[in-house]
Amino acid sequence: MRQAGMVAGLALKSAVRAVAPGVSTRELDKTAEQSIRKSGGIPTFIGYRGYPATICVSVNEEVVHGIPGTRRLKPGDVVGIDIAATVDGFVGDTAVTVIVPPATKEAQRLVDITKGCLDAAIDKMRPGNRLGDIGAAVQALAEANNFGVIRDFVGHGIGRQMHEEPAVPNYGTAGTGMRLEPGVVLAIEPMITAGDWRVRVLNDGWTVVTEDGSLAAHFEHSIAVTEDGPLVLTRVD
Repeated sequence: MRQAGMVAGLALKSAVRAVAPGVSTRELDKTAEQSIRKSGGIPTFIGYRGYPATICVSVNEEVVHGIPGTRRLKPGDVVGIDIAATVDGFVGDTAVTVIVPPATKEAQRLVDITKGCLDAAIDKMRPGNRLGDIGAAVQALAEANNFGVIRDFVGHGIGRQMHEEPAVPNYGTAGTGMRLEPGVVLAIEPMITAGDWRVRVLNDGWTVVTEDGSLAAHFEHSIAVTEDGPLVLTRVD
């Protein structure tokens, strides 16, 4: 799991480095695929339920699952990049949101708080805590800053498959749900909006956008519960 996480994390880092005005989302996809294959991994997304690319690239009001294509990035764009890699039958899944400079104050605040939501959730990945503690931590920070928490899409267990049980909502009640024990690995992925939490799927069958057109941000890590606390498998910095 650690090896798969490292491959995914390095590929994500390579795609982020390529983000710049005028770069197409398809170019980001090619960069990420090359990184995964060079590291001995397989892009998990390609062919998953028919998905055609290595990464998901979601821009501005797009929340998740944006398909790479000819769209070229512009200054001020809020760009979410989601990626997974399979190595020796195990999967690492990770995502980050960056802004093409210059960033507006609204966009920067959204990105910073969403990252903070992930950090708060990671801190709950400790033996004896409960699944509900994770969602409660995300929801508390997001809503304290007047941001929306996506309900229709959630995090998940991860291991030999990209999506395993349990589902990991970004909202909930602390002290409820399954108990976290050493060996549990979850992909936690806050999806936060600058407006309302409601979303819809575009006609391509994949791209999820906010109903009200507000900006969205998305961060994700694959994290293991250990006796010593959380181990972030996809962190490479």
